[in-house]
Amino acid sequence: AAADAAAAAAGEGGAAAAAGGEGAAAAAAAGDDELVPVEVAPELLQELLAMGFGEARCARGLHFSGNSSVEGAVNWLAEHEGDADLDEPLLVPKATVKQHLSAEEARAQAAELLRKAKVKREKEEADVARIRERERIRVGKELQEAKRKEEDGAMRRMVEERKREKAEEARARDALRAKLEQDRRERRRKLGLPEELSEEEKAREADKARKKAEEEAARHYVYVKPVSVIEKLRAQLVSMKKAGGEEPFKTAAGTMLKYIGNVARSPDEDKFRSINMGNAAFQSRVAAVPGSVDFLKLVGFQEADGVLQLPRDQVNMEVLNSAGGEINNALSNPFFGML
Repeated sequence: AAADAAAAAAGEGGAAAAAGGEGAAAAAAAGDDELVPVEVAPELLQELLAMGFGEARCARGLHFSGNSSVEGAVNWLAEHEGDADLDEPLLVPKATVKQHLSAEEARAQAAELLRKAKVKREKEEADVARIRERERIRVGKELQEAKRKEEDGAMRRMVEERKREKAEEARARDALRAKLEQDRRERRRKLGLPEELSEEEKAREADKARKKAEEEAARHYVYVKPVSVIEKLRAQLVSMKKAGGEEPFKTAAGTMLKYIGNVARSPDEDKFRSINMGNAAFQSRVAAVPGSVDFLKLVGFQEADGVLQLPRDQVNMEVLNSAGGEINNALSNPFFGML
């Protein structure tokens, strides 16, 4: 069994030697003429030295036996005991020498590879997050633009519908007036009276028609929100958000919503229609955001002697409601002001 193991080791050594020779020949053929001392496993080299072999023999034995075991190196040396160059230093082409890293160098190299992989992964994640954020903003802008177009379209349709209704009402009134006039003339003819009314009768009829028209107009009156005012209010809020930042804008908008709500609920209360601009809370919560005072002026407040005053006769409930609606939209819509 020992003889078989030795023969196997010798066979492996021969194969390794042939492989080493072929590697050296290939490197030489490639034009790499620089020769360097062969590198072998340090722990195996120390064991062979301790057994009394010379360093050159140890290096040759390990190199040509595959640099894998002390037994293989010893068997190779036994077979090549008569080689003339056995005790000469073994030089091999530099290209064939594999670098042997120490445990500390291997750990450092592994740590560097991990670091590079982490940096690459973080960069890829940042790129993905940036793309997702751009897509989120794009979708938000598209939704907000679609909503704005829908609101504008609804407003135009409402105005056009109201115009058609007014035209139909006018035609109906004209037809009714013509019918009434015809009936009146017929009745007067039957009574033997002149078809034309006297001046006094005309005055009475005109007064009755005027009062009836006023009542009819009041009954069918539909207020159309002033589109220009709404656009100005919305544009002012967008400017405030961009100039003041997210949180200060929310504070200012919420406070202004309270001002406007108080006036809308109790328009006759003077205290709700008057704001002291020197008040510390007003300065820190509202005036600190550029454009907030201008927004209140669009609602109807007037500045005089450090006070914002909304005269009772200039309280417009529709403008107040529109302003409140725009503020609510600005506070509830996360994409408000991104266009």
